[in-house]
Amino acid sequence: MKWCKLAFLAISIVFILAATICSQGIVKKGQVGFRFLENPISAEAIGRGGLGLVTLQNSNTVFWNPAGLGWIESKFDLALNYTKGIAEINHSSIAGAINLGWLGVVAIDALFMDYGDFYGTRRADNEQGFVETGTFSPQSFAIGFSYGQRVTNRFSYGVRIKLANQDLNNAWIATEGDDVDDPALSIEQKAYQLTEPAIDIGAIYDFLFQRIRFGAAIQNFSREIKFEDEKFPLPFAVSFSLTLDPLAFLNQFKDGSPLIIGFETRHPRDFKEKFKFGAEYNLKDMLILRSGYMGNYDERGLTFGFGFYQNLQNSRLRIDYAFQDFGVFNSVHTFSFGISY
Repeated sequence: MKWCKLAFLAISIVFILAATICSQGIVKKGQVGFRFLENPISAEAIGRGGLGLVTLQNSNTVFWNPAGLGWIESKFDLALNYTKGIAEINHSSIAGAINLGWLGVVAIDALFMDYGDFYGTRRADNEQGFVETGTFSPQSFAIGFSYGQRVTNRFSYGVRIKLANQDLNNAWIATEGDDVDDPALSIEQKAYQLTEPAIDIGAIYDFLFQRIRFGAAIQNFSREIKFEDEKFPLPFAVSFSLTLDPLAFLNQFKDGSPLIIGFETRHPRDFKEKFKFGAEYNLKDMLILRSGYMGNYDERGLTFGFGFYQNLQNSRLRIDYAFQDFGVFNSVHTFSFGISY
């Protein structure tokens, strides 16, 4: 009972902290930076509608809720992910976790964006009104270190510290003069690159009844930064999730069924609240079928996916795939590979 009170107290602190941060002069302007930090990672989570706060029990949990590290049973876990996105904008990631026993679980991770090549131009006093400046490739990446611990068989907490970098390449700016036809015009190149630390905090509580689990997480808590004049925040968000086994309420499945359903809400700093719900069905712990829906997003909606798990001597292999409907854009495909031992 003491640990139950501690668990509820810890989760309440997450609630209070999130509410306090959201109320401190934060206006939903529709503008945040470093958007790549919002990209969903893990075909397992995406396949069931983006449910990842309490359902991931491998190293990919660092991208959703670091408290999930406390539920990793293996000594070591490695996850690789690749997403083929819209407009040839893709991203890949890697995460690895080491179980230190009663000391908890530590993990490192990295996320890399691939925006492709862009053709640069700048204004000029000629017939075309511009000159080409060549091709350039924006770069974005984030690296993180996480720690999670399960303090009882019901409750876990976790913290992730990450360093995010965005390089928009160089731009030509005027140091003197107002326009291209100004005789006093003087221009020079300026690099637009920022690196900023951020923190994620999360908690998970397992009711040990009908596989009901609750989770909460704060993501991308950081200061405001700027490239030029206007400051902007990182994509701060508060999320809550609940999952359960609906068939466990029936007598024939009182020890648990292969079905899990869940609901998740996400409260971003710059947009209306988003909701997600999904389900997965486990066929003999080898093939897992998933489906879900992501609501109140501009284009995201229906998702589905599957996973294939196989035990190999002292290790366990995971292969997952997820499909996302992206409205008027092409569909998005995510592939994940994992191994634990």
